[in-house]
Amino acid sequence: MEAISIPLEQSLVLAAVLFCIGLTGVIVRRNIIFILMSIEVMLNACGLAFIAVGARWNEADGQIMFMLILTIAAAEVAVGLGLLLQVHRRFRSIDIDQANSLKG
Repeated sequence: MEAISIPLEQSLVLAAVLFCIGLTGVIVRRNIIFILMSIEVMLNACGLAFIAVGARWNEADGQIMFMLILTIAAAEVAVGLGLLLQVHRRFRSIDIDQANSLKG
């Protein structure tokens, strides 16, 4: 059975489109949950780009970077959900504009 080969350009275009969708979600949305999901989409787009380039060069570096990105994404979710809980407890809303009035 022969392996399927996807051109590098198509993989990078897909990664760029996913990154733009995630960036649009971060900029446009005001809901903290949607912002966190958009950041996850952006991180996955970066991981896709690393894996595509690593596969093109026959190196494992892209997969190693993807593992690092997964670790960062897990930490981001933990911190983000903690922040979400605190904002919800204080303002009874998960609207990011409510967090502008946070005082240290």
